[in-house]
Amino acid sequence: MANRTLGMSEATHGYLLSVMIDESEPMKRLREETSQMELARMQIGPEQGAFMSWLVRSLGARRAIEVGTFTGYSALCIASALAERGRLVCCDISEEFTSIARRYWREAGLSSAIDLRLGPAVDTLSSLEDEGSWDFAFIDADKTSYDAYYEHCLRLIRPGGVIAIDNVLWGGRVADETDRDPSTAALRALNDKVTKDPRVDACMIAVGDGITLATKR
Repeated sequence: MANRTLGMSEATHGYLLSVMIDESEPMKRLREETSQMELARMQIGPEQGAFMSWLVRSLGARRAIEVGTFTGYSALCIASALAERGRLVCCDISEEFTSIARRYWREAGLSSAIDLRLGPAVDTLSSLEDEGSWDFAFIDADKTSYDAYYEHCLRLIRPGGVIAIDNVLWGGRVADETDRDPSTAALRALNDKVTKDPRVDACMIAVGDGITLATKR
């Protein structure tokens, strides 16, 4: 089978950013600040942020969940695209990283739309079951817990709602059957599970490190 997915050179990537990315100033400066950090690889790229903003806006989402917030760039992308009086609940465990997020959320005027809850994400997600249904969820946290996050989000999302799962290609390591790292194995297992899950319609796209999109039936 022919591989028709374009290999992204630096020049092509630069062109993509120049013609399709329209970041707010807080988004741009947050991304640049985070890029100087040791764990900068945990931040999504601007093209993925633009894609998620488009998706959230296209869904008309008003209620969204994020599992794994880091310094808050993806949260800005989601929250800025929510419908009027929208609300994003962010699940994270790091006061250090999310303190950076809070600063930029305030600057962007989105603090009132973002509800950050520090603590184990499974506990936060369990508590949300008493708060009605949700339109969109983004999972981007510890990979060995992805299956648990997926199951919680699937219970929370309304029919027709979308779950976006990040890092599903894991730098190509999921295709290496000899790679038995726990994170790789967890992602490989979840990829197989979602593909066959009768509760969703799903596809995987080669944006960033790979994103699976699952629409609840």
